[in-house]
Amino acid sequence: MPQGDKRSRRPVGYVLEGTWPGAVLDDHHGARVAQEVAARLRKVVDANGWSMVEVARRTGIDRLTVTRVLAGEVWPDLLTIATLEKTLDVDLWPGREPGNPPR
Repeated sequence: MPQGDKRSRRPVGYVLEGTWPGAVLDDHHGARVAQEVAARLRKVVDANGWSMVEVARRTGIDRLTVTRVLAGEVWPDLLTIATLEKTLDVDLWPGREPGNPPR
């Protein structure tokens, strides 16, 4: 599957003003999805007082990967998002009805 130029930049590369993940972004749907995933993940991490080490321990996802998703440095893949959602019991994907996570 061709990735094209839009994938050559990290999600944070689409920031027009402000700081990730609360920044105003260029009109790039994928970057906006990555932004919302990062914002929702940050909210649950902060609400529980978890460190990145604790998130990694709970999910089995490398600490650096979680850190990079939160910072908008990588495009989070579906397996990473699904694992975070299932393990942390949180809905990270934007647009889904609240309280209706995948089974």
